[in-house]
Amino acid sequence: MAGNLELLGSVLAKAKDENRAALVGYLPAGFPSVDGGVRAVTAMLEGGCDIVEVGLPHSDPVLDGPVIQTADDIALRGGVRIADVIRTVRDAHAATGAPVLCMTYWNPVDRYGVERFAAELAEAGGAGCILPDLPVEESEAWRKAAEQHGLATVFVVAPSSRDERLAKITAVGTGFVYAASLMGVTGTRASVGEQAKDLVGRTRGTTDLPVCVGLGVSNGEQAAEVAGFADGVIVGSAFVKRLLDAPDLESGLAGVRELAAELAAGVRRRP
Repeated sequence: MAGNLELLGSVLAKAKDENRAALVGYLPAGFPSVDGGVRAVTAMLEGGCDIVEVGLPHSDPVLDGPVIQTADDIALRGGVRIADVIRTVRDAHAATGAPVLCMTYWNPVDRYGVERFAAELAEAGGAGCILPDLPVEESEAWRKAAEQHGLATVFVVAPSSRDERLAKITAVGTGFVYAASLMGVTGTRASVGEQAKDLVGRTRGTTDLPVCVGLGVSNGEQAAEVAGFADGVIVGSAFVKRLLDAPDLESGLAGVRELAAELAAGVRRRP
């Protein structure tokens, strides 16, 4: 079964046609449990997310702040495996028909086997992979496997990325570009800042790929702000926090749906 790179592109294009940004949610697999995680990812999509990223929990998540680190720890202590990540992608996509990507650090993919991981992700209906710590110069093996199986390869750019570096990254990426709004780790912020707007503008100068902004967005007002200059708004920690703070799973799922609806309204009222 081929991956869903074309579906990802069509969903991003549809949002652009509707004069809005796409809403991209993130949640690690296996949190708060494997079954609970499947239900939560599905609730995010049913609540208003256009696209979802399923995280592969890692013991040393260098890009992630304390909220997502806590969720990763719960998932890892619960015994989550790559098979559970693939299952989460499969079940969420099957339930909603939406594009579902995997966000993972490189080491687990390398150890699992590049071809094997790409094949299984595509077979599950996955749309692609976001690889925040894979240097472009070392990405050829993955990109070949991803292309063969119809998967997007999404690279992360940061405010510190020079223009020539941006051009090098965007020349080989597919699907969209993940623009980190600031230097630092994931987590909610009081404001998203001007760095993100500048980075989106510079990135667009090197590519026609959609540019989606992540790190720091936690409410509808911030989503509207970012939607004013980006093609997509990525939200992770705020969803994780709804589940962490909930007294039980059902309350958490209701909170996730509520937040997705608020953010979806936000990306539709761009300034």
